[in-house]
Amino acid sequence: MDGVTGRGKYLALAVLLLPSLIGMGAFYILPVISSLVLSFSKWDLLTPIQWIGIGNYVRAVSDPAVQQALRNTLTFILGYLPAVVSIGLGIALLLNRRLKGRTIFRAIYFVPVVTSWVAVSLVWKWLLNPQYGLINWLLSLIGIQGPGWLFDPSWAMSGVILATIWKDIGFVTVIYLAGLQEIPENLIEASEIDGANAWQKFWSITWPLLAPTTFFVTTISLISSFQVFDQVFIMTNGGPVGSTTTMVQLIYKNAFGYGQMGYASAISWVLFALIFTVTLAQNILQKRMDRSDG
Repeated sequence: MDGVTGRGKYLALAVLLLPSLIGMGAFYILPVISSLVLSFSKWDLLTPIQWIGIGNYVRAVSDPAVQQALRNTLTFILGYLPAVVSIGLGIALLLNRRLKGRTIFRAIYFVPVVTSWVAVSLVWKWLLNPQYGLINWLLSLIGIQGPGWLFDPSWAMSGVILATIWKDIGFVTVIYLAGLQEIPENLIEASEIDGANAWQKFWSITWPLLAPTTFFVTTISLISSFQVFDQVFIMTNGGPVGSTTTMVQLIYKNAFGYGQMGYASAISWVLFALIFTVTLAQNILQKRMDRSDG
């Protein structure tokens, strides 16, 4: 009787999981497999699929457009990642203090995170407008002539980075706040008794104990940086003259702008390999650092 009951439980569990498994297979696993197959093929949505082997990958390696998109993506990462992590940590340290109204400030900082990229991008397009934008107007008040921002190839990526930092900084702040609240108060109190100042407490206690949090924040932010697309598509559409075309933007253009689905799939797998390699290296480095600290 117990065996029948056990089989019945497993059957009920299978029935409950079946819709989710079907959805995962149809909308995740199948597209991934299809993309991998297409990356070795030539297909423009109209003609039959033609198998060309590694031709798309050979083309991607030598394509100047891919090289430029990769440079732009790395530029975005170098400008975005250190800034969002350091500023988010700084805000978290401030909000972790016993300040009046800190709960309200925590909510305010998180509002951009839950705001759609469409709204955020449109607001920042106005803020960065060289003729009537708020930022250039503020710069003019102190005698500085504002740049062309999104209309200037030298400044367009900086504008995209600013908008992205503003939107994502709340997420980083909340994660760091959670990490700060896990630090034992007795360690801080003991250091104060020993005469440690705020700077010494941060470097000797807070920063080392925040290492797992920093690793998590850096990994998540790094992966999202490689996949930056929404704000680029809305704010600049990859321009001017390709100065903000990122890897995902290039994949989109090849797939839906030029109808080169096979080539776009190959670029997407190149991007996947790059993200996987960087993330793996980051994990290995973190484990070595943990062992050396231990």
